[in-house]
Amino acid sequence: MNYAEKAARFAQLHIKGSPLMLYNAWDAGSAQSILDAGAKAIATSSWAVAEAQGYRDGENIPRDLTEKIVARIVSTIDAPVSIDFEGGYAEDEGGLATNISRLFDLGAVGINFEDRVVKGEGLYAIDHQARRIATIRAAAERRGIAFFINTRTDLFLGHAPDPAQAISEALDRAKAYADAGASGFFIPGLEAEAHIGRICEAAQLPVNVMVMNGVPPVERLIALGVARISYGPIPYISAMDALREDALKALR
Repeated sequence: MNYAEKAARFAQLHIKGSPLMLYNAWDAGSAQSILDAGAKAIATSSWAVAEAQGYRDGENIPRDLTEKIVARIVSTIDAPVSIDFEGGYAEDEGGLATNISRLFDLGAVGINFEDRVVKGEGLYAIDHQARRIATIRAAAERRGIAFFINTRTDLFLGHAPDPAQAISEALDRAKAYADAGASGFFIPGLEAEAHIGRICEAAQLPVNVMVMNGVPPVERLIALGVARISYGPIPYISAMDALREDALKALR
């Protein structure tokens, strides 16, 4: 597949009731193994990519090293590749556009893009984050690229917010992000079935849920209307646990 075919295919895979399943990779080898297992697309986990290189998550891994990993994944497999690019490694819109354009050159067809303040605390205001999303969309349009911007909100991850208020703000963010050019809406950390279902029902974007403790099983997520299910750091953690167990046996 060429770039345009991969980009179109990736977008088409986001279907309510028949979600895109993403078992997240961290390098070319893991991506190939996941593809061999039947994956329709590959997505990275920023946490796993950083940990595999000895860094902590949160844009601590150098951007150029991340780009080298992206390049190896894209050149190794013939499938759409989406990159967890956190906050884009840039606060200003000019730097953001430049960084995203490098991903276009490497062949990535999409990103996860979060609303947590880059190297700061809290979340960007809705209008601020919408401008950042619009910057990415404009950069893609200048290149004639149908780039998938999976906009992540960190309203729920690691927090215990008032449910009614948080859901209301999440839907406000989903609408603003969609209007700015987003392609999907990612809600990691949201666990309650009713809340996930509410967002799937009301948001105009396909909704992405991450598998983690407390989240309903995949069958329920499908019934709720989730269009994309990802596994985040779980594959890396599982692989390292297995490696550690094998090493313990070998080194006794």
